[in-house]
Amino acid sequence: MAQKKVVLITGASSGIGLVSALQLLKRKHIVYAGARRVDAMKPIAEAGGHPLALDVTDDKSMADAVSLVIEKEGRLDVLVNNAGYGLYGAVEDIPMADARRQIETNIFGLARMTQLALPQMRKQGAGTVINMSSMGGTIHTPLGAWYHATKHAVEGFTDCMRFEVEPLGINMVLICPGAIKTGFNDIVRKEVLKSSGNGPYAELAQKMADGAAPDRGSAPKVIANLVVKAINAKRPKTRYRGGQFSKSLVYLRRLLPDRVFDRLVMAAI
Repeated sequence: MAQKKVVLITGASSGIGLVSALQLLKRKHIVYAGARRVDAMKPIAEAGGHPLALDVTDDKSMADAVSLVIEKEGRLDVLVNNAGYGLYGAVEDIPMADARRQIETNIFGLARMTQLALPQMRKQGAGTVINMSSMGGTIHTPLGAWYHATKHAVEGFTDCMRFEVEPLGINMVLICPGAIKTGFNDIVRKEVLKSSGNGPYAELAQKMADGAAPDRGSAPKVIANLVVKAINAKRPKTRYRGGQFSKSLVYLRRLLPDRVFDRLVMAAI
């Protein structure tokens, strides 16, 4: 049986975060689950986990969450940076305040949580930071410039950090989901029409909205199982890919010239 570990996971009120927390609890890990909507994490509490209020755009909230876990458990073995969302629409149409919020959540929140966890992991001489990326960290789709920019940044950030912390016994792991049934496509459909449904990019926005099928994708458990696998591994891989299109589209992106891949994406939506 795998060693019981203390895990802090962000963005645990729904989707991959919620299912990952429940899967880890089934395997007897000690799970602290953070999100702004504490009431939505009732299933985690019922399964023996510890929901806590956590906003990854609020420094005090992040610091308090990490301090609480260390105070209660005396250690922090795993940080799962799962909190994030997708902002879709033409760059010309999206207010810079919205773009900053996207970066604040998807990049700076992840980075600050990592900063806060590292001192305890260094003290222990061991730990694992799992950053939730996406196949969107390698490929690109129309009207997703800000979202894809954050996921490309997550990958570069994580890869660079391996040089810093692996010699200290700390693992940096990327999990790169493909299409997952988390309601993401519903959000994309609403966002593109809200941001760019009128004006010069309306035709492309409508095409994206029509192509965002709500039932497309694998179950969140597919990714939750990768989280469990990475946590239980003695030496986790640097990247785990799973879910619909996660490997095929990444392969095609690397194989095809840019504009050929562009045409492929446009034909698929």
